[in-house]
This record gives sequence, C-alpha cells and structure tokens, in this order.
Amino acid sequence: MKRLITPVWRAIRGPLQWRVLWFAHAKFMVGVTGIVRDDTGRVLLLRHRMWPPEKPWGLPTGYANKGEEFPQTVVREVKEETGLDVKVGRLVHLTSGYKLRIEVAYEALVVGGSLNLDSFEILEARWFTSDSLPAGMQDSHRQLISATAT
Repeated sequence: MKRLITPVWRAIRGPLQWRVLWFAHAKFMVGVTGIVRDDTGRVLLLRHRMWPPEKPWGLPTGYANKGEEFPQTVVREVKEETGLDVKVGRLVHLTSGYKLRIEVAYEALVVGGSLNLDSFEILEARWFTSDSLPAGMQDSHRQLISATAT
C-alpha cells in the first residue's frame, strides 16, 4: 500500500495535495483576544451583551476570519467593538485542545481612534488598573491580564 500511496502523493503536489490534507484533518475556529492597554498601563475591558450575565466583563475578543492573520484580527475586533485603533504587540497566549476552537491572545496598545461602542455586542467599555479589575469578569481574561501586568 505504501508503494502505491507515496508516488500518488508526490504526483499531486500543490493545491490538490492541500485539499486532501484539508479534508483529512480537524477544522478549528480561532478565538483571538487583545489585552489592550493605554499609555499609562490601564487595560481596556468591555461589558459584553452576549456573554453570561454573571460574567459579562472581558477583553476585546473575536474570531479570526478565513485568511486573516491573527494580529490583524485584534486590530479589526477592537476597531469594530470600540472604535479604537491599536498597535499589536507580542503573542502572549496560545491554547489548543478544545473540540473546535483554538485561543490566541496578543498584547496591544491604543494608538488612536475614539470610543464608539458597537451597541449590538458591547454594553460598556472602561479602563482598569490591574489591581482594580471588576467583579463579573471572565477568569481566563483575569489570568491573561495578571500574566502581562507591567
């Protein structure tokens, strides 16, 4: 069987080979989070409409679009949700092992724009110091903030 598969595999190099790999492997959504800070080190938290009522506060977060680089996802999501412009920094977190999702988090710095919330998704936006985070916050986001505190 190996003698048959190897030459066929080598013969279909390129797009067809990638298509076979795509069908044969798992598919994942990629959740991308931005740990957005201002020039004083405060972190931007959003009160999300669609999140559980007991834990609505968290970082700007969204799913990567097909073909989108993850830092660009942070830029797009922050702009869509808040109207703010950010410069993306270092990758600080990458988690897999979920059934259909991979999670990625980057540091980011506000560089412009003006606060204009997407009222469909976001109820409120506020800046917090690392030691004054609100109750009702996602635990994983609290950990990300703590791990990247300056």
